[in-house]
Amino acid sequence: MKSKNYDLIGMSAAFLCMIHCVIFPLLIFIPIGISHNPYIDLAFLLLGIWSVYKTTKNNHSILLKYVLWGSVALISFSVMVHILFHWHSPTMYMGAAGLIIGHFINFRNHKH
Repeated sequence: MKSKNYDLIGMSAAFLCMIHCVIFPLLIFIPIGISHNPYIDLAFLLLGIWSVYKTTKNNHSILLKYVLWGSVALISFSVMVHILFHWHSPTMYMGAAGLIIGHFINFRNHKH
């Protein structure tokens, strides 16, 4: 699979994660008996780590690597805080936005 495809997977996963993080708190207020499972966030994180690893493995841009891995670190922090302390950190949104931006920049810089 080409690196461009990993960027598409990474952008899609980060976008879905952000949508999940924005819409889910609104659904909690509707009395339909659902609760948040932080392991869904962990699944998004693992998909993001895989995508970032594949994207940065052969990439020579140091700035892009810092943006992508820094975003993964922010999301990791947020997921671990949520699992351990049941507190939802806003760093999740910053990390997801960073992943979307980093993958988009890398996607645009590919040689066609």
